[in-house]
Amino acid sequence: MEPITDTVTAEELVQDIQKGVLQRQIEAMIPKFWSFLWCIVLALVVFFIGTKIIKGIIKLFHKAMDLRDFDAGVETFLESVIRWICYIILFTIILGLFGVTTTSISAAVAGLGVTIGLALQGALSNFAGGILILLMHPFRVGDYIIEHATGQEGVVEKINIIYTTLKMIDGRMVQIPNGTLSSASLINCTSVTRRMFNETVGISYDSDIKKAKKIMHEIAEKQDHLITSEPIKVFVAELADSSVQIGLRFWVETEYYWQTKWDVLEEIKNRFDKEHVEICFNQLDVHIKEK
Repeated sequence: MEPITDTVTAEELVQDIQKGVLQRQIEAMIPKFWSFLWCIVLALVVFFIGTKIIKGIIKLFHKAMDLRDFDAGVETFLESVIRWICYIILFTIILGLFGVTTTSISAAVAGLGVTIGLALQGALSNFAGGILILLMHPFRVGDYIIEHATGQEGVVEKINIIYTTLKMIDGRMVQIPNGTLSSASLINCTSVTRRMFNETVGISYDSDIKKAKKIMHEIAEKQDHLITSEPIKVFVAELADSSVQIGLRFWVETEYYWQTKWDVLEEIKNRFDKEHVEICFNQLDVHIKEK
């Protein structure tokens, strides 16, 4: 009697080997999968707790600044710096959960130092410009400035780590790089509590100069926010080609400068029309000669 033997074909042997290899790979990957999933969950928890801690630090920072009565521009700038530092620390901790060590991060940053420096050249100059603004105080939060490089003007809302935010007269918000503001010339219109009204009005050579000067002086005297400790000056500023330029200067409170300017110019036009003082405008006279 012959013994019973199982015959295994080559295809079945290959399939058995493949199944075993696949099974071993799956079994080996399961612990890594659970470990990676656990790292993700832990990273989310750390991120959530870290953001809460950062908000608490910023809140404590603002309370400390309020007790010391720091400048609002310094406060917003330092807040940006603290926020960036805290988030860098937080993301370093999260990367550590995935096995990325601080040594590896430092080596990567060192290796990319030149590239990062070139890429962030503008940002670094803006950061340095923000520090200069806070040290030199060419303007503060709440000041009305006119920046000559780009022609933007408005009230300073924030001085951040990279940009300064201006609120324009029409309500639009514009962000100007700190590097531009620290290197370009600008006018601070509200750094002092008073500002000079300085305008000229051209009248006809046939008009009475004394009458025009008297009218303009009376209008200036009636302004509610006139600084009476300074004299009102009305004078002939220029004898132009087609008009006599009458100048008017007086000091007003800075806060009410624009409203005073609009009121005075409108009142001058109305009084000149009433008193028959002709305001000149550009015109062209054409003379035709017949041969």
